Amino acid sequence: MAKTDDQTTAAKSAPADTTAAEQPALPDNVVVLDEPIVRGTTTITQVELRKPMSGELRGVSLSDLLNLEVNALRKVLPRITTPTLTDIEVGRMDPADLLELGNKVGLFLLRKSMKAEVFLTA
Repeated sequence: MAKTDDQTTAAKSAPADTTAAEQPALPDNVVVLDEPIVRGTTTITQVELRKPMSGELRGVSLSDLLNLEVNALRKVLPRITTPTLTDIEVGRMDPADLLELGNKVGLFLLRKSMKAEVFLTA
C-alpha cells in the first residue's frame, strides 16, 4: 500500500525520537549496577574494574575466579574496583551485578588470542 502525500509529509516533519538519544558508550571495564550500592550519603551506580596484577590475585585460585566462585570474587574485587568496594559491599551485592563484575574479571584472565576466539565463535 502506497503512502499518501499527507503520510509522507507527516513522517518528514515528525520530531525525532528523543527517548532513543544516544548515550556515550561506557568503556568495557565499567559495569552499571542494576542495584546501586548505598554507602552513607553516597550512591554507587557504576563500578570500574582494572586488570589485576598477579600479586592482587594472591590467596585466590584462578580456577575459582574463572568459575565465578563468590568467595574468590569477594577477595579480588575490593583490590581492583573504583570506587573501591569492600568485602561486605560485594557480599551484599545483587547477584546479577556480581555476575557481571565476575564476567569482566574472567575476561581479564584470558590471553588476547583466547578472547579473539571466544568472540569469533560466540
